[in-house]
Amino acid sequence: MGISVSNIYAGYQEPVLKDVSLSIKSGDLAVLIGPNGCGKSTLLKTIGRILTPDSGMIEVDGHDVTKANGRTVARTIAYLPQSPAVPSAVTVEQLVGYGRAPHQSLLGLRSKRDVELIDEAIAATRLDNLRHRRVSELSGGQRQRAFLAMALAQDTRYIMLDEPTTFLDVKYQFETLDLIAELNAAGRTAIVVLHDIAQAARYGRHMIVMRDGEIYAEGRPADIVTPELIWDVYRLDCDVYADPISGTPVATPRPKPEVRHNLESAAE
Repeated sequence: MGISVSNIYAGYQEPVLKDVSLSIKSGDLAVLIGPNGCGKSTLLKTIGRILTPDSGMIEVDGHDVTKANGRTVARTIAYLPQSPAVPSAVTVEQLVGYGRAPHQSLLGLRSKRDVELIDEAIAATRLDNLRHRRVSELSGGQRQRAFLAMALAQDTRYIMLDEPTTFLDVKYQFETLDLIAELNAAGRTAIVVLHDIAQAARYGRHMIVMRDGEIYAEGRPADIVTPELIWDVYRLDCDVYADPISGTPVATPRPKPEVRHNLESAAE
């Protein structure tokens, strides 16, 4: 059980993903890292059938999603894009309710089960006291929790999140990542695009590193995050050391000699 991507080519006018193959086991918390434009978002969109691949196969729990309709895929995979837009008048409860759309009839009538899952998603994301507030009135961290609740209400085995910490201050970044880890511990398989290597290494059990539309490396963060990898992927000279709390790898850039001198002088 899990997600299997085989020899995928996908993109827009021309391919962004080039012969990409990977496997994500059910129950994983997988993180995707890599420089801007390397294909991370395109890969998520292709797995979630937002984007149709030019060739290759994507199987989710043994079923080929490239041949499934969008409604069927949405009952299996919840996809949260970067900076999702929402009408200003929509409340938290209404937004979370949108997650039930793939399971409802064309009339959009809510069943008892729909109401239960909406309530459970709001409770799991600690939004009970905000359920009647407009999403436009929320702080960045609260808004991100509301969108996570919508994905949770979709009641899928797989959740894909594209840069869920973008534009959040550091407190809300870690609150969001903690919540994703809690959802994963409760049984959801999560695939998350992140830019911060230390955060990706701390929260991800399976790290996938992309470069130029291809998979450069994958595995346990402690096994693959090295100065050589950071240089090859980002062209960044750095030191890698263990986080003193989690023991997971942290990459710190090495400043140029003239910058190092100024930094050392300022610290004296």
